[in-house]
Amino acid sequence: MRHLAPILGTLVIAASVMRPSLLAAQSARGSVTGVHSPAPRDTGATATPAADSARLGVRQAGAPAGLSSRDLARRAIDVFGDSLGAAPVTDEEPTWDMDVRSYETQARVAHYVTMFTGRSRVAITNRLERGTRYEPMIRAKFRAGGLPEDMYYLALVESGFDPNAYSRAAAVGMWQFMTSTGRGMGLRIDWWVDERRDPIRSTTAAVRFIRGLRNQFGSLYLAAAAYNGGPGRVARGLAKYSDDLENTRQADDAFFVLAEKDYLHNETREYVPQLIAAALVAKEPIRYGMELTPMEPFAYDSVRVGGGTPLAAIAKAAGTTTAAIRDLNPHFLRGMLPPGTRMQVRVPVGMSEGFDSSLASLPKAERTGTRRVATKKGQTVGSLAHDNGISASMLESFNPKLRRLKPSGRLVPGQVLLVPTPAVAAAALDIPDPAIERSGSTTKGRLRTHTVRRGETLGAIARRFGTSTDRIMQMNGLRKPVIFAGQDLVVAGGKDASATAGSSPASVTGRTSATRVAKGKRRDAASSTIRGSGKSGAGSKAGARKVVPKKRTKGTSPRRASSAA
Repeated sequence: MRHLAPILGTLVIAASVMRPSLLAAQSARGSVTGVHSPAPRDTGATATPAADSARLGVRQAGAPAGLSSRDLARRAIDVFGDSLGAAPVTDEEPTWDMDVRSYETQARVAHYVTMFTGRSRVAITNRLERGTRYEPMIRAKFRAGGLPEDMYYLALVESGFDPNAYSRAAAVGMWQFMTSTGRGMGLRIDWWVDERRDPIRSTTAAVRFIRGLRNQFGSLYLAAAAYNGGPGRVARGLAKYSDDLENTRQADDAFFVLAEKDYLHNETREYVPQLIAAALVAKEPIRYGMELTPMEPFAYDSVRVGGGTPLAAIAKAAGTTTAAIRDLNPHFLRGMLPPGTRMQVRVPVGMSEGFDSSLASLPKAERTGTRRVATKKGQTVGSLAHDNGISASMLESFNPKLRRLKPSGRLVPGQVLLVPTPAVAAAALDIPDPAIERSGSTTKGRLRTHTVRRGETLGAIARRFGTSTDRIMQMNGLRKPVIFAGQDLVVAGGKDASATAGSSPASVTGRTSATRVAKGKRRDAASSTIRGSGKSGAGSKAGARKVVPKKRTKGTSPRRASSAA
């Protein structure tokens, strides 16, 4: 038995990685078959399998030479049985279609691996499990767009795969687009619809944006940094530190050279290490003591429905719940389809058959989302709302221009208000109006930032801001006079004569000019992974928080909502 002692001791260590409580139990007993387990080393961080010197994948001292980590894990299960709770061990090593192995020893990457598998393990596990619902769709779109499928993990860093994530900078959705960038990528964003919340449409936009950034910088990790911090800042950094970049072995090394400089915002500097750490952990969850329970894929049937139809009526016709329709269509914000043309709506798989006839058979009152009501003398917002079974804040939100008498506050008699039905009010979300971003460009000192709109050229932008094409290219580190919608450019010159006032109301379709890029405070980027990130794309992120949709409250208004009748 003596010659088996090294193997058995190593198996104890391997078993403790797959179930850390085993090591503690053996330490309490002192030994297993007379072999003492080595005491864990205090690294100053939370004790985790990733940080523990006994983690799988690293041969322990005293283990027989040539004993691989997978042989070790397999023998541990043979000896201790399947009570370890680990999934079956396979001989296949994980693979990535982007370079993570070259950077897994980077200090910040190792830091986030330790964090994700330590104190943030529960949160990361929950978010990875949520991501499994969208993973087949996202990977397919990245593959079709000519990008590495493993950029899928960017959404983990951005939002934790939450379609309803909302940041303090007003970045929204799984891919955390600002209004300006989202519209530049072809997304509809207005009071009625916000396609940044649509997992399908927003992923298509993210692929377009990331592909444009990769083409601009020739590096996937520089593209990711630009997605977070803005392409202008990354380009200027590359120009500023060009001498330091001459000896980089490959394009992706440039990010890590740039990150060593005191130039990038802290959040952007930490962003790529988070992405790499997420890819490392997610591909080998069992190695890090994580167990994932996959969700059912995001699947649906589609139907065409007339404008103005309540989501509750769609749910009833499909034989499902309003919550299920909301879950499949998070981009419809107001409890009903926008008035106007027919739209495509997702319903649960198998529920599209007979939908049209079922919807047509519903009473007209159930298929109507709003009605017009003329105010009477002495009425208040509260009394009128109560008479119609909705809240006062909901009534005000659908009628931002209602008029009151002074000083009583009663409603001016004779005005016609748009009143949503109780079913519509119950399905509406507490979502800030996407028009909260002001039109125009940001100003910082003598520099201005402009978000490129669809159809704009570099020459037209230069003329608009009283500068030259060469100057804009120089300030933004552009090698070619090629730009794309949603890109942020630093521009110089005087006032933008064509900019419109930020307070002017948008139409119900929400097609407004490019919006201001909000710049927020820097923070430890680790928090963005746990709470949802700030803004994406052109500009630095602001601190983020996740907002869970709920019934609407006062403060969000439709633009010209009265046209919805």
